[in-house]
Amino acid sequence: MTLAKTFDIDINKRSLLMLLVLGILPNLIGAINLPTIWGFKIHLFQIAIFVSAAMYGPVGGMISGGLGSTYTAMMLGNPYIIIGNIILGTFTGILFRKEFDLIIAVIVAYLIQLPFLWITDVYIVGMPSELVTKIVIALLISNIFWAVIAKYSYPKIKEWM
Repeated sequence: MTLAKTFDIDINKRSLLMLLVLGILPNLIGAINLPTIWGFKIHLFQIAIFVSAAMYGPVGGMISGGLGSTYTAMMLGNPYIIIGNIILGTFTGILFRKEFDLIIAVIVAYLIQLPFLWITDVYIVGMPSELVTKIVIALLISNIFWAVIAKYSYPKIKEWM
């Protein structure tokens, strides 16, 4: 299988630059969390992971999830965030390539990521389960929101490629 077939996009300078941007962008927007009236924060980084997974498949989702989580993982002292977002991006890409709707692919990928997230945050990192529950809910809502945005924005981005 060729590299172009793996990504399902013409590999050129523009598409490689876009993949790099989608890999770095979550680090920049990952520092921004929007508070809600319900007491949890909406995360912004997922949009890049989902667009990357939709455009470049599991490899793109893996790259964006892994590279894009580096800043947050370092700031929080939790390297498991990187692995969790690699799981999220990779499985979103796999399921989307298997012709799942992007929103459904994101939800299923999140459900695959969820046990890893819970085990690492609660049992390895030692975060209180009440806090992790809030994070889990915030991530679910954020993931669904950004999956909807990604579903309608990635075709325009891909067209630009």
